[in-house]
Amino acid sequence: MNSVASHGPYQEPQPPYPESITKDEINELHLRRYAGPVELVQDDEASDRAIKALAKEEVLGFDTETRPAFRKGESYLPSLVQLGGTDTVYIFQLSRLSTTKKLFRLLANPRVLKVGVATDFDVKQLQELQSFQPAGFVNIESLTGDLGIRNNGLRSLSALVMGFRLSKSEQRSNWSRDPLSRSQIVYAATDAWVSREIYLRLIKALNGKNGGAPLRGE
Repeated sequence: MNSVASHGPYQEPQPPYPESITKDEINELHLRRYAGPVELVQDDEASDRAIKALAKEEVLGFDTETRPAFRKGESYLPSLVQLGGTDTVYIFQLSRLSTTKKLFRLLANPRVLKVGVATDFDVKQLQELQSFQPAGFVNIESLTGDLGIRNNGLRSLSALVMGFRLSKSEQRSNWSRDPLSRSQIVYAATDAWVSREIYLRLIKALNGKNGGAPLRGE
C-alpha cells in the first residue's frame, strides 16, 4: 500500500500521489491557511462587482458554509457561498444580499467550472434557497480514481496532493453570525482556495498520464 510518509517542513508532493493517508500522518503535516486577498460580499453592489470578476475565470474553487444543527429535527440552509478565483476568494454572505439572481446565474453558467468536494450536496442545499439549474460543477473526487487516490475528503486530499494540513477549528461554528470572525473568514476562504488548487494539480497529473490530452473533469 502506498501511504504518505510523515513530513516535517512543508514540501508540495509531486505525482504520482500516494493513494491514502492516515489521520495521524495528516496531523504531522505543516498547517496552512489561505493568505491571499479575500472579499467579503455583504451588499448588492459588492456582489455585482464580484460576479463580474468571477465570470471572467475558467475555474473557481467552490464551497458553502451552513450553520450546524445540534438538535433533532433542526436544520439550516447555507449562510455562505465561497468562490475562489486566480487571485481572490469571494465570500458571499447570503443574508446580507437583497437579491442573489446574478450569483445563481453564475452557478448555472457551464463555461465557468465550479470545483469542490461533494458539490452535489452543496448544490442541493442551494436549490432549496433558490431554484436554478446547476452547470459546470465538478466533484474533485470524480478525478481521483484514475490516479489511484482512495481518500477523497478535502482534508485528506489537501494532505496527499498539496502536502499540508487544513485546520478544522471553525467547521462547527455559527456561520449565520454577523459579523463573521476573522478566523471564520480565513477558514471559509481556505476551503474554496484549496479546492481550486487541488483540482488544477489533479487535472495536470491526469493530462500527463493521458499523454497530454486535455481534461476538464466534467
